[in-house]
Amino acid sequence: MKELSLNILDIAENSVKAQAKIITIEIAEDEETLALSVEDDGTGMKQAFLEAVTDPFTTTRTTRNVGLGIPLLKMEAEMTGGSFSIDSRHISDFPETHGTKTSATFFKNHLDMTPLGDIVSTVVALIQCNPELDFVYHHNLPGREVALDTRELRSVLGEEVPLNNADVIVWIKEFLNEQYSD
Repeated sequence: MKELSLNILDIAENSVKAQAKIITIEIAEDEETLALSVEDDGTGMKQAFLEAVTDPFTTTRTTRNVGLGIPLLKMEAEMTGGSFSIDSRHISDFPETHGTKTSATFFKNHLDMTPLGDIVSTVVALIQCNPELDFVYHHNLPGREVALDTRELRSVLGEEVPLNNADVIVWIKEFLNEQYSD
Protein backbone atom coordinates (compact mmCIF):
# COMPACT_ATOMS: atom_id res chain seq x y z
CA MET A 1 0.00 0.00 0.00
CA LYS A 2 1.15 3.55 -0.61
CA GLU A 3 0.56 4.73 2.96
CA LEU A 4 0.61 3.02 6.35
CA SER A 5 -2.65 4.78 7.15
CA LEU A 6 -4.28 2.60 4.49
CA ASN A 7 -2.87 -0.51 6.19
CA ILE A 8 -4.36 0.74 9.45
CA LEU A 9 -7.70 1.31 7.73
CA ASP A 10 -7.65 -2.22 6.32
CA ILE A 11 -6.83 -3.81 9.67
CA ALA A 12 -9.46 -1.73 11.48
CA GLU A 13 -12.05 -2.77 8.91
CA ASN A 14 -11.12 -6.39 9.68
CA SER A 15 -11.84 -5.55 13.32
CA VAL A 16 -15.24 -4.17 12.34
CA LYS A 17 -16.03 -7.39 10.45
CA ALA A 18 -14.96 -9.34 13.55
CA GLN A 19 -17.72 -7.56 15.51
CA ALA A 20 -15.40 -5.46 17.64
CA LYS A 21 -17.00 -2.90 19.93
CA ILE A 22 -13.79 -0.98 20.61
CA ILE A 23 -10.78 -0.57 18.34
CA THR A 24 -7.55 0.94 19.63
CA ILE A 25 -5.04 2.41 17.18
CA GLU A 26 -1.65 3.30 18.59
CA ILE A 27 1.32 4.82 16.81
CA ALA A 28 4.62 5.56 18.56
CA GLU A 29 7.41 7.41 16.81
CA ASP A 30 10.90 8.37 17.75
CA GLU A 31 13.78 9.52 15.58
CA GLU A 32 14.51 6.00 14.30
CA THR A 33 11.30 3.96 14.44
CA LEU A 34 7.60 4.05 13.87
CA ALA A 35 5.58 1.38 15.67
CA LEU A 36 1.89 0.87 15.09
CA SER A 37 -0.72 -1.41 16.52
CA VAL A 38 -4.41 -2.04 16.03
CA GLU A 39 -6.15 -3.90 18.83
CA ASP A 40 -9.79 -4.95 19.09
CA ASP A 41 -12.24 -6.91 21.19
CA GLY A 42 -13.71 -8.73 18.19
CA THR A 43 -14.33 -12.44 17.85
CA GLY A 44 -10.66 -13.18 17.21
CA MET A 45 -9.15 -15.85 15.00
CA LYS A 46 -8.90 -19.55 15.52
CA GLN A 47 -5.33 -20.83 15.81
CA ALA A 48 -5.21 -22.49 12.36
CA PHE A 49 -6.37 -19.28 10.64
CA LEU A 50 -3.99 -17.16 12.74
CA GLU A 51 -1.04 -19.31 11.68
CA ALA A 52 -1.94 -18.81 8.00
CA VAL A 53 -3.06 -15.15 8.09
CA THR A 54 0.19 -13.80 6.61
CA ASP A 55 -0.31 -15.97 3.51
CA PRO A 56 -1.93 -13.84 0.76
CA PHE A 57 -4.18 -16.76 -0.17
CA THR A 58 -5.70 -16.85 3.31
CA THR A 59 -8.72 -14.57 3.56
CA THR A 60 -12.23 -14.36 4.90
CA ARG A 61 -13.37 -12.56 1.74
CA THR A 62 -16.00 -14.24 -0.35
CA THR A 63 -15.55 -12.01 -3.41
CA ARG A 64 -11.98 -13.13 -4.09
CA ASN A 65 -9.58 -15.66 -2.65
CA VAL A 66 -6.69 -13.26 -2.01
CA GLY A 67 -6.20 -11.09 1.06
CA LEU A 68 -3.19 -8.79 0.86
CA GLY A 69 -3.62 -6.42 3.82
CA ILE A 70 -1.81 -8.38 6.53
CA PRO A 71 0.83 -9.90 4.20
CA LEU A 72 1.68 -6.46 2.78
CA LEU A 73 2.00 -4.88 6.22
CA LYS A 74 4.30 -7.69 7.33
CA MET A 75 6.41 -7.34 4.19
CA GLU A 76 6.58 -3.54 4.47
CA ALA A 77 7.76 -3.71 8.09
CA GLU A 78 10.33 -6.43 7.45
CA MET A 79 11.68 -4.64 4.36
CA THR A 80 12.79 -1.79 6.63
CA GLY A 81 14.46 -4.20 9.06
CA GLY A 82 11.47 -3.95 11.36
CA SER A 83 9.11 -6.56 12.70
CA PHE A 84 5.51 -7.74 12.57
CA SER A 85 3.33 -9.68 14.97
CA ILE A 86 -0.29 -10.66 15.28
CA ASP A 87 -1.89 -12.19 18.34
CA SER A 88 -5.48 -13.33 18.49
CA ARG A 89 -7.74 -15.09 20.95
CA HIS A 90 -10.90 -16.61 19.49
CA ILE A 91 -14.16 -16.12 21.35
CA SER A 92 -14.78 -19.89 21.51
CA ASP A 93 -11.56 -20.42 23.47
CA PHE A 94 -11.50 -17.10 25.37
CA PRO A 95 -15.12 -15.98 25.90
CA GLU A 96 -14.13 -13.11 28.21
CA THR A 97 -10.80 -11.96 26.71
CA HIS A 98 -11.11 -12.46 22.97
CA GLY A 99 -9.77 -10.14 20.29
CA THR A 100 -6.85 -9.44 18.01
CA LYS A 101 -3.77 -7.24 18.17
CA THR A 102 -1.73 -6.53 15.06
CA SER A 103 1.61 -4.74 15.49
CA ALA A 104 4.39 -3.62 13.18
CA THR A 105 7.62 -1.71 13.68
CA PHE A 106 9.41 0.16 10.90
CA PHE A 107 12.83 1.78 10.66
CA LYS A 108 12.04 5.26 9.35
CA ASN A 109 15.38 5.98 7.65
CA HIS A 110 15.28 2.86 5.51
CA LEU A 111 14.88 3.33 1.77
CA ASP A 112 11.78 1.08 1.75
CA MET A 113 9.95 2.97 4.51
CA THR A 114 6.32 3.54 3.58
CA PRO A 115 5.07 6.97 4.69
CA LEU A 116 2.38 7.17 7.37
CA GLY A 117 0.12 9.17 5.07
CA ASP A 118 -3.15 10.86 5.95
CA ILE A 119 -3.85 9.25 9.31
CA VAL A 120 -6.37 11.94 10.28
CA SER A 121 -8.59 11.07 7.31
CA THR A 122 -8.25 7.39 8.16
CA VAL A 123 -9.40 7.89 11.75
CA VAL A 124 -12.21 10.22 10.67
CA ALA A 125 -13.42 7.74 8.02
CA LEU A 126 -13.45 4.88 10.52
CA ILE A 127 -15.57 6.89 12.96
CA GLN A 128 -17.87 8.24 10.27
CA CYS A 129 -18.53 4.81 8.76
CA ASN A 130 -18.85 3.02 12.11
CA PRO A 131 -20.53 5.48 14.50
CA GLU A 132 -21.80 2.69 16.75
CA LEU A 133 -18.25 1.57 17.60
CA ASP A 134 -15.70 3.16 19.87
CA PHE A 135 -12.24 4.13 18.69
CA VAL A 136 -9.26 5.04 20.82
CA TYR A 137 -6.47 6.75 18.91
CA HIS A 138 -3.02 7.64 20.28
CA HIS A 139 -0.04 8.88 18.32
CA ASN A 140 3.03 9.48 20.45
CA LEU A 141 5.53 11.74 18.74
CA PRO A 142 8.77 13.16 20.15
CA GLY A 143 7.62 15.79 22.62
CA ARG A 144 3.86 15.45 22.17
CA GLU A 145 0.86 13.16 21.87
CA VAL A 146 -2.18 13.24 19.60
CA ALA A 147 -5.20 11.50 21.11
CA LEU A 148 -8.90 10.94 20.61
CA ASP A 149 -11.28 8.61 22.44
CA THR A 150 -14.84 8.39 21.11
CA ARG A 151 -16.06 7.25 24.54
CA GLU A 152 -15.21 10.71 25.83
CA LEU A 153 -17.09 12.30 22.91
CA ARG A 154 -20.15 10.15 23.65
CA SER A 155 -20.14 11.26 27.29
CA VAL A 156 -20.28 14.90 26.18
CA LEU A 157 -22.67 14.48 23.23
CA GLY A 158 -25.06 12.03 24.84
CA GLU A 159 -27.09 9.49 22.91
CA GLU A 160 -28.99 12.13 20.92
CA VAL A 161 -26.04 13.15 18.72
CA PRO A 162 -24.44 10.34 16.69
CA LEU A 163 -20.70 10.38 16.05
CA ASN A 164 -21.31 10.53 12.29
CA ASN A 165 -23.24 13.79 12.57
CA ALA A 166 -21.68 16.16 10.02
CA ASP A 167 -20.78 18.79 12.63
CA VAL A 168 -19.21 16.16 14.88
CA ILE A 169 -17.12 14.76 12.01
CA VAL A 170 -15.89 18.25 11.10
CA TRP A 171 -15.01 18.86 14.77
CA ILE A 172 -13.13 15.52 15.04
CA LYS A 173 -11.07 16.32 11.95
CA GLU A 174 -10.26 19.83 13.18
CA PHE A 175 -9.46 18.52 16.68
CA LEU A 176 -6.95 15.99 15.34
CA ASN A 177 -5.42 18.43 12.85
CA GLU A 178 -4.94 21.02 15.62
CA GLN A 179 -3.08 18.48 17.73
CA TYR A 180 -0.77 17.69 14.81
CA SER A 181 -0.13 21.35 14.00
CA ASP A 182 0.90 22.36 17.55
